[in-house]
Amino acid sequence: MRTRAAALGAVAAVVAGSLTAAPVRAATAPAPVWTACATHDHPTLQCASVRVPLDHADPAGRQITLALTRVPHTAPTSEGPLLVNPGGPGGSGLELAGFVASALPKSVAARYDVIGFDPRGVGRSTPALTCAPGHFTAPRPDSVPATPALERANLDRARSFAESCGRGYADVLPYLDTVSAARDLEVVRRALGAPRISYFGYSYGTYLGAVYAKLYPGRVHRLVLDSIVDPAGVWYADNLAQDHAFDDRHRALMAWIARHDAHYKLGTDPARIEARWYAMRAALARGPAGGRVGAAELEDTFTPGGYYDGYWPHLAEAFAAYVHRGDTGPLLAAYDRLAAVDAEGDNGYSVYTAVQCRDAPWPRDWHRWRADTWAAHAKAPVMAWNNTWYNAPCAFWPTAPLRPVDIAGDALPPALLFQATGDAATPYAGGVAVHRLLARSGLVVEQGGGNHGITLSGNACLDRYLAAYLADGTVPRGTGPADAVCARSPEPEPLSAKSAAVSRGAVLHGLLGFRR
Repeated sequence: MRTRAAALGAVAAVVAGSLTAAPVRAATAPAPVWTACATHDHPTLQCASVRVPLDHADPAGRQITLALTRVPHTAPTSEGPLLVNPGGPGGSGLELAGFVASALPKSVAARYDVIGFDPRGVGRSTPALTCAPGHFTAPRPDSVPATPALERANLDRARSFAESCGRGYADVLPYLDTVSAARDLEVVRRALGAPRISYFGYSYGTYLGAVYAKLYPGRVHRLVLDSIVDPAGVWYADNLAQDHAFDDRHRALMAWIARHDAHYKLGTDPARIEARWYAMRAALARGPAGGRVGAAELEDTFTPGGYYDGYWPHLAEAFAAYVHRGDTGPLLAAYDRLAAVDAEGDNGYSVYTAVQCRDAPWPRDWHRWRADTWAAHAKAPVMAWNNTWYNAPCAFWPTAPLRPVDIAGDALPPALLFQATGDAATPYAGGVAVHRLLARSGLVVEQGGGNHGITLSGNACLDRYLAAYLADGTVPRGTGPADAVCARSPEPEPLSAKSAAVSRGAVLHGLLGFRR
């Protein structure tokens, strides 16, 4: 997800918007018919679908379909369904069910029906949005609008995307928002015949889970939120705050390369290494590598390194090959692996914009965007403009915005929250804010960690707290902002023959994706 954090003091003012005043009747749905859809890694995986109202205020009206997956419980007694979501908005959760069921301790996973789902508009759910196929065809204009022509080119792309979405999906866009997606989860609960559900969400999935919990607190059994959206900034302020956090992560990558100078030979001064990176960017702006990777695509390629440091060795190899030999092969390979947008990515971006642009007001005056982004760029240049163009369709979006949801509440059972102090996509302040908003919640912090999505990624300390909570509801209790603190996961090492195996963290982050 691309979300960021704002000051806790702004929470009350920004999230004062309430849910719709008119009561919404709960829709019913037939029980899903599960069929085997096993994979090599997940031999008990099942698939199904559930029909939900497009407009929850009209439960008998037009219906749409959500795709589901399930790994059934195997223990004699069950804790019920555990719905899992990888973030987004726009992320598919179908594969996440199998991963979570296999990554949890067997004794814990055996007690849950672990259920993945494609939210409305996503993937195998219908209808699935694809507003403008090829929107990210490379190379794009340089993201930094150093000339009026570059600014016009990028503005035209953003406006064209919004107009295309409005033309193709005018009947659907008013119902693509987080509240509607949360109401979908309640229909799923009813279809499953479960009195309560548990929920485990990463990134944007933390906001979706918090909104569901606000709407239906009595229907929540257990609630796990990992890498937490700050609801005070939904979504414009969150994006601006993220710019600074990603710049910090980029400098952390430069420092890591400096510490491994014996391998990469790019120098021992992080500032000088960063200067070489910006020189590479300038050269690619003049002549894209392979005719595809220009300045904007270089930023796209390195953005995943802000989400997960397991990508650092691959990015550093590509950087060093370009600097030392002018070899663009590793850079093109990294772009294809980490940043190139396929049909699934087109769908994910379409839903991302549809939900974020609908969820909350965005400035409609482009002068505001320009001034705010240049101010951010002056201090955090690595992705400020790239991030702005990613979200710029919201300046032209064809549907009127809703108000952000006040997620605060004391009717929930205790929730368990996880946050890394150096998370760039959802900065630390968001975890602290939501900890205060959700009464009796527990916050587990990865001190010094910078990854986005930290449980089930190889940190045994974090995973012990997760397993204990899912087993019996145990929530740590502390006296500070954090209730428990875990040491950060070790930094990666440069690539070698020993590092050929795919880690669990790499598998998870492949499922979580980026720009969420």
